[in-house]
Amino acid sequence: TDELEPRSFSFNSPFGACPACGGLGTRMEVDPDLVVPDGRATLGQGAVQPWSGAHVADYFLKLLGALGEELGFDLNTPWDDLSPRARRSVLDGHSTKVHVVTRNRYGRQRSYHAAFEGVRPYIERRHREAETDTSRERFEGFMREVPCPTCHGSRLKPVIRAVTMGSTEHGEMNIAEVCALPINEAAAFLGTLELSNRERQIAEQVLKEIQERLRFLLDVGLDYLSLDRPSGSLSGGEAQRIRLATQIGAGLVGVLYVLDEPSIGLHQRDNQRLIETLVRLRDLGNTLIVVEHDEDTIKVADWVVDFGPAAGEHGGQVVHSGTVEDLYAHPDSMTGLYLSGRREIPLPAVRRPRTKGRELTVVGAKEHNLHDVTASFPLGLFVAVTGVSGSGKSTLVNDILYTSLAKQIYNARAVPGRHQKITGLEHVDKVIHVDQSPIGRTPRSNPATYTGVFDNIRKLFASTTEAKVRGYQQGRFSFNVKGGRCEGCSGDGTIKIEMNFLPDVYVPCEVCHGARYNRETLEVHFKGKTIAEVLDMPIEEAAEFFSAVPGISRHLSTLVEVGLGYVRLGQPATTLSGGEAQRVKLAAELQKRSTGRTVYVLDEPTTGLHFEDIRKLLGVLGRLVDGGNTVIVIEHNLDVIKTADWLIDMGPEGGHGGGLVVAEGTPEYLATVVESHTGEFLRETLGVPALRAVERGAAQPRRAARAKKAPAKRASA
Repeated sequence: TDELEPRSFSFNSPFGACPACGGLGTRMEVDPDLVVPDGRATLGQGAVQPWSGAHVADYFLKLLGALGEELGFDLNTPWDDLSPRARRSVLDGHSTKVHVVTRNRYGRQRSYHAAFEGVRPYIERRHREAETDTSRERFEGFMREVPCPTCHGSRLKPVIRAVTMGSTEHGEMNIAEVCALPINEAAAFLGTLELSNRERQIAEQVLKEIQERLRFLLDVGLDYLSLDRPSGSLSGGEAQRIRLATQIGAGLVGVLYVLDEPSIGLHQRDNQRLIETLVRLRDLGNTLIVVEHDEDTIKVADWVVDFGPAAGEHGGQVVHSGTVEDLYAHPDSMTGLYLSGRREIPLPAVRRPRTKGRELTVVGAKEHNLHDVTASFPLGLFVAVTGVSGSGKSTLVNDILYTSLAKQIYNARAVPGRHQKITGLEHVDKVIHVDQSPIGRTPRSNPATYTGVFDNIRKLFASTTEAKVRGYQQGRFSFNVKGGRCEGCSGDGTIKIEMNFLPDVYVPCEVCHGARYNRETLEVHFKGKTIAEVLDMPIEEAAEFFSAVPGISRHLSTLVEVGLGYVRLGQPATTLSGGEAQRVKLAAELQKRSTGRTVYVLDEPTTGLHFEDIRKLLGVLGRLVDGGNTVIVIEHNLDVIKTADWLIDMGPEGGHGGGLVVAEGTPEYLATVVESHTGEFLRETLGVPALRAVERGAAQPRRAARAKKAPAKRASA
């Protein structure tokens, strides 16, 4: 081999990259489960999804019929009942040409011999030859990423992987193996390298620099990440903390840093380390401006600027600018009320009881860092999944439980994480993931259209005398349809100016001045208001305006109840925050007729929310559970955790040190579990009375054994 250089160990360089995958470490492979999602469907019914499209179905049905003639199977036989040879030929192709016989519309027979390519090579070829992103993405929908068979995901050439270094604790390891370790273990490996005196002199400066950078990552609570983790898979909070560690490593002085909620996704234990890092950055001689709702971070701040007093139209003022101590006593500050303890999120008077036998149980979960975990989610309760960052919460709930339910109920294409089985599916008929993603990506989407209340408002305007005289139908009052909308902006209310290399700029339409409708439509009034004026109303004002119309009032009162009274009815979706978008989705769910068999999954729903917003959110979630439904949240916020009916605590640590169920039970029970980091903070939050109730002998699950004694599961329900 050529002489080894630093670039030889980089998968971004042709000198080090695996030649088979080009340094990506993965390749796309056709997944038979995505190609044939329903095993009970027949080939004649379009069981093979890529060949069921209207423009190709007829051609491929003829080929499949010819293959059936040769191999002796019927197109009306369910896929699962076909012989292994027949399924293999359909998927991978047939060795010889098949004889296709067809008739045209005049009844003339035509026959020819054609190669039967097979659906797997067909998808691979079309994906490879695709000229547009749309076409490529269509075929990627039938494929999944698998590790490269040559480098096994390491992304490096075999000769580079043969270069190893020895450690007194970990033995011989190559660069790919070191990068695959969690950062805390990688730091330990590099700290115990077996080097001769000469080698140590050569490596001293490099090792010092590496250890310093790893220490910064450890200090911001990222010890569970591995160095080879793809940046696209990092959460926003993780990516921000990595950038923060980079800045500390640079050692700059006199810099103004602006951080937007750095505590997102952090457990209370890790949050303390983050705060210490921020203080160290300040002590270097820098200024930090932090947008934050976290109580501990606010209390450490030297100066607090509090905005309010409420949200939306009722806010936008500086309520307080001064020290934390002065904020505690401020009469108009909602933040001060919560920080001083004068206002708080109360504990539930009674926790909902668990119904034995009515539960979803994930058995043998082994995805990512999960160690053959079995966990039960009681149905009809408010369930919180807790644990330190990187302990396996999202893998268990999102990658396995939610994805499996979506696949079972909706035939979703996503492939669940590795597990043996999930029991209790017969108790669930709907699963909904309520996240903080926008309710729409264009200004056309708004709370009125998303919740469906706009249909009733348009119907009401169409029933007015003026509208009937003019012959206006319900569609006249839609800004998405020609006729009633302003054609100058096509009903957007704004004109988009493309700035090429800069973000697009939106300016008000010069014709309608943002009203979205033409002059004739705006001449129709209901109680003195036009449709444009109604859309411009805050929801709380609109609820009062339409109080006599039950079909509209019911929708609007729900939006007010979830704390969105200040949002305008027609406010563009692009201007709503993540928390506001989430509450619009929850309001839409509350308006639907509940079957009592729905599972709602929320991943850190309190992200970006103030204490008061969290109180309102918990009220909404409580109403969903009171309807017989199940709410499962992944959460670090102690106010949410303490109000849950049932907790599943993952851990005990992050990364390889996690992936176990530490304990399952009520918050009061978890507070007594010594092994639980969450329990440690719950003890302070719940206080002595809650713990004494447990000590008096309340029926609780049996506590787990210590981690060393339990290889798979730490507590039983």
